[in-house]
Amino acid sequence: MSWNVSDRQLAALVAEMTVEEKAAAVSGHGLWRTAANYRLNIPELLMTDGTYGVRYSIDQIDGMQDDDGQLAAFLGVVNTDLSTGVESAFGSTRPATCFPNGSSLACSWDVGLAHELGEALAAECQAFGVNILLGPGINIRRTPLAGRSYEYYSEDPMLSGEVAAAVINGLQQNGVGASLKHFACNNSEVQRTTMSSVVEERALREVYLAGFERAIRKGNPWTVMSSYNRLNDVQAAESHWLLTEVLRHEWSYDGVVVSDWHGIKDRPASVNAGNDLDMPESGARKQELIDAVKDGRVPAEALDRSCLRILKLVRTARNAIRPNAEVDFKKHHALSRRMAAESIVLLKNETAVLPVDAAKVGKIAVVGAAAVEPVIQGSGCATTRPTEVDIPLDEIRRLAPNAAISFHGATDFEAGSPSEQSALAAVEAADVVLFFGNTEVGYDGEGSDRTHLSLHAGQDELIGRLGRHSGKIVVILFAPDAVAMPWIDGVQAVIAAFFGGQGVGKAIADVLFGKQNPCGKLTVTFPVQKEDIPGYLTYPGENGRHVYSEGIHVGYRHYDKRKLAPLFPFGFGLSYSTFEYSNISTSADRIDASSTLRIAFDVTNTGGVAGKEIAQVYARPHNSRLIRPIRELKGFAKVELRPGETKRVEVTIDSRDLRYYDPAYRQWLLDAGRITFEAGASSRDIRLEKTVEVAAPALPSTILDLESQPYLVLEQDFARRRFHDFLKAQLDLDDEEAGRMMEYCASSFLGIYKTVSWVAGEKISKAAMASFLDNLNKEIGETVSKAA
Repeated sequence: MSWNVSDRQLAALVAEMTVEEKAAAVSGHGLWRTAANYRLNIPELLMTDGTYGVRYSIDQIDGMQDDDGQLAAFLGVVNTDLSTGVESAFGSTRPATCFPNGSSLACSWDVGLAHELGEALAAECQAFGVNILLGPGINIRRTPLAGRSYEYYSEDPMLSGEVAAAVINGLQQNGVGASLKHFACNNSEVQRTTMSSVVEERALREVYLAGFERAIRKGNPWTVMSSYNRLNDVQAAESHWLLTEVLRHEWSYDGVVVSDWHGIKDRPASVNAGNDLDMPESGARKQELIDAVKDGRVPAEALDRSCLRILKLVRTARNAIRPNAEVDFKKHHALSRRMAAESIVLLKNETAVLPVDAAKVGKIAVVGAAAVEPVIQGSGCATTRPTEVDIPLDEIRRLAPNAAISFHGATDFEAGSPSEQSALAAVEAADVVLFFGNTEVGYDGEGSDRTHLSLHAGQDELIGRLGRHSGKIVVILFAPDAVAMPWIDGVQAVIAAFFGGQGVGKAIADVLFGKQNPCGKLTVTFPVQKEDIPGYLTYPGENGRHVYSEGIHVGYRHYDKRKLAPLFPFGFGLSYSTFEYSNISTSADRIDASSTLRIAFDVTNTGGVAGKEIAQVYARPHNSRLIRPIRELKGFAKVELRPGETKRVEVTIDSRDLRYYDPAYRQWLLDAGRITFEAGASSRDIRLEKTVEVAAPALPSTILDLESQPYLVLEQDFARRRFHDFLKAQLDLDDEEAGRMMEYCASSFLGIYKTVSWVAGEKISKAAMASFLDNLNKEIGETVSKAA
């Protein structure tokens, strides 16, 4: 079972392998395994999807299949239509706990809960004999239309990285490897294997890669999965810059890079780039690699490095196996319920229509098919066959046994139908109407983006219509991401459950009747309309290229910068209680590039029931050299409070997380000046603030050259002094004359060399000026490097 071999023995195994054996070692065997080598006694590993549940296909994993059969089985799951039901979609898939999907779980803002998810997934993997689970997925939810957004956590990389690291640690501390995916910029399913995500380097570094770096730094996943798409016109699985320069050299990652399934187009190029494991098995790609090694297009040492990484992974995973592991599915179902309850977001609660008092309510009208067939997950490779499913209508009846509860499908309200009048009469007579709405089932998911932000056909219209017949409409939403709400002013309450997993039915009922005080908060911004989405003008791309035109202003950064009112802001969520913030302080009034700052403040429950508040800390820079967002999330804390109770909340922030990336300097920089730290209940509900000074080198706006306008050379004291001394020496000036020369230069719109030569003629050569500027840039760069 275990495989106890030393590093020296692993290196000896690689040296003993033939080229063909090495090619097999870095290739899959079938759909879900690595290749065993019986000659050298190298065992195999088993991996499977997904990000919120274990999808174990008996046919694909345990059955014997040829290449065509494997691909057909794989595509059968990828392209499955969940509208026909889980059983038909999954056939012989083993039941496993379907936990809340990523877009739901992250709304808990609870890293402890995320760790518990990892632990539970690991327990089920151990029981199934799975060594690596292909998740978590943390691509930025750049647009709510993205087909796989239900798997991902947030539009913010800091939050995404924190949740992912917790899931990874929960998995790997219990003997199951994680696969952090999809690296990188898999933010749309439109032509997903050929579309190039065209992203400027600042946005790439600060937004789309930052969550991966954080998760790797804090979780060190055994594997990282490269994405299907091209990144800046290079296939992600074949990008040396992404997989070697950034991932290996800058981030010091030493695990295995595995391809997404059939994500490699050029196998030799992928090995040279640092993509170790090619999944699933492909005889053609193996032969391409063998040929490339033999003719020198792939250096032998590159293949050997990948082989050694995979053997180390096999050793780690095999030695972590827990023989005869068993899993308590009832316990995991209870965990799924708790996770769903912690993640539900209360978006509106006008006139305190919620919670419903079960002892007093007389009549309840429940509307919508999702009340009896809850939409618990998205569609695609991550989809899990649940062990059981809580039905919302059943749970509502359980909590309100004395109420008269009627149920009505959407067809009951069709104009002119026999049931129309009786259904409307039931709505009008009800003390509360619970409308269960959902997006289109089985369409938005892996392989296709949504085309709109509406609910499933006719539901938006029906909600609006029912709102004219009742003043007590509560809308419960099952959706992968944000939806538009044209009916919002006509309903009294809105609950967002997202895709809450198999226990979401009970969780919803508990929130509706006050058994659970809602505490979830949004991890994305809800736009009023599709046209408000950042990057709307260039989505979904054309001619194979998708330009990320909003740059660094993703999600709430976009809405803040444009002063655009969202439907609901990032970080927003209501409670049945209220919370006040007070007494903010910082551990220092001045920080530098190596500082760790603690921000503390009091949170008080001023309501009448116990509840949990998710307090968020944002950083707002002053007078930045480069364009910056108004504010960015830098920390958060979830605090549980009894009525009237006050707790001191402390959030720790490292200076490294306050930096921005300057492509000109090719470095992460911290600006001198001031930063204000804001504590609040959402990105648009700032309650407290505290400003600190930042000690850092004062830098010019950009790298200087002969065509730089003179003010750029003169804007910092450091550069002014150097330029003053240069003019004195080159033109034989005294201090006063050099000062007047600098005043003249400051007002010129010409480049620095042309400005000086206009007055001084040839006394300063172009080469001398260029040398001065190069040395100045070098000196500035050295200063920045020392400060960092």
